[in-house]
Amino acid sequence: MQRVPLLSQSSDREGAKPEFGKGYPSMLKRLGYWATAAVVAFATPALSHPHVFAEARVEIVAADDGTLKELRNVWRFDDIFSSSVLMDFDKNSDLKLDHSELTDIANTIRDSLGDYSYFTFVTRDGASSEIGRPDVFNVDFKDNQLLVFFIAKPKTPVKVGGRMTFGIYDPTLYTAIDFAKDEDMVLEGEAFSACTQKVVRPDPDEVIAQNQLNLTEAFFSDPTGNDMGKLFATRMEVTC
Repeated sequence: MQRVPLLSQSSDREGAKPEFGKGYPSMLKRLGYWATAAVVAFATPALSHPHVFAEARVEIVAADDGTLKELRNVWRFDDIFSSSVLMDFDKNSDLKLDHSELTDIANTIRDSLGDYSYFTFVTRDGASSEIGRPDVFNVDFKDNQLLVFFIAKPKTPVKVGGRMTFGIYDPTLYTAIDFAKDEDMVLEGEAFSACTQKVVRPDPDEVIAQNQLNLTEAFFSDPTGNDMGKLFATRMEVTC
């Protein structure tokens, strides 16, 4: 199985199900547009665009002591990728994923994401926070789609305040993670009550135009050494 971003099941709320908008096809079309634009503009190899697509929701939770407690992530993967996961992990070939098979998927995804900050990025006044290995990391397979649920936490306490950014993205551009609605990025906790927030959606054409010198064939041949994915990523900006 290729190096891919998969994640796992629910948080501490048993039976919780993700809520997604109905704009999934349009999301794929939108992501496909900028990916194709990059390929055409720079004549780069096939690796220059996302291979995996996921629609996401994140709840950014502050603790009672005013620190950042956790980020609760939910991802729903596209049908094609989900089918490939089913084929790879359905060891008894019954076209279902039982508990042990789902556990294998969750462990595989969690391990593979360790080198990529679990696709969870937090900054405060420009300083990045290292994300620890998630304790809660589960997956499910519903309606022929892979669902990943996991809780990400900073390794060291982060005080809510100043200018903060929260992004969920693949820095290598291999996976496209989309938030269909601004409401899919949520702040929770009293510490955020005095803060302003906005969801920022970068314009792909502007990003490409402003970074033409960096988007070279060498970049797309080995994108793991950079963080270009953040330029295209939807993010939450919070000012307190």
